[in-house]
Amino acid sequence: MSRQWGHENREDLAGEHPFGDAGQIILLIIFLIVWVFDSFILRFSTLLAQYVSLSIRIPLGLLFLAAAVYFAKEGMRIVFGEERKEPAVIRAGVFNRVRHPIYLGCVLFYFGLLTFTLSIFSGVLCAVIVVFYHVISRYEERLLISKFGKEYEDYIKSVPMWFPRFRSTQ
Repeated sequence: MSRQWGHENREDLAGEHPFGDAGQIILLIIFLIVWVFDSFILRFSTLLAQYVSLSIRIPLGLLFLAAAVYFAKEGMRIVFGEERKEPAVIRAGVFNRVRHPIYLGCVLFYFGLLTFTLSIFSGVLCAVIVVFYHVISRYEERLLISKFGKEYEDYIKSVPMWFPRFRSTQ
């Protein structure tokens, strides 16, 4: 059962995957445990880190984390910042550049941590997490198509799912 964090009665929202919230929390906890133990305690699979300098890994990881904060924060602000009177496909701000900015922010967070230590175990888990986000995104897109029909189908055709474009369509 999905907990909607106080927005279950919002008619302007289409819904979310039933295991989306729980899955995100469980995967975050598992990832952090694996990442911390492998990267800083056991160091079983961090051999790639010796080939890539910290002077590259740290700025790149920080770049991923900054992008994660931007996409997640802006996406959350637009979706939950105010209730829209008339339900419609959201095309404002980051939603004009990528269809799932909040989930993209989450994925970029994992990439940022992974970049710092290059833990292979964490990288495998990160791949599982990316698949999880893709599955829940596709589920939620089906909800959006059933709610908004052609309007959302047109949105899918004009805005990329995961790789943001830098030019606006509006």
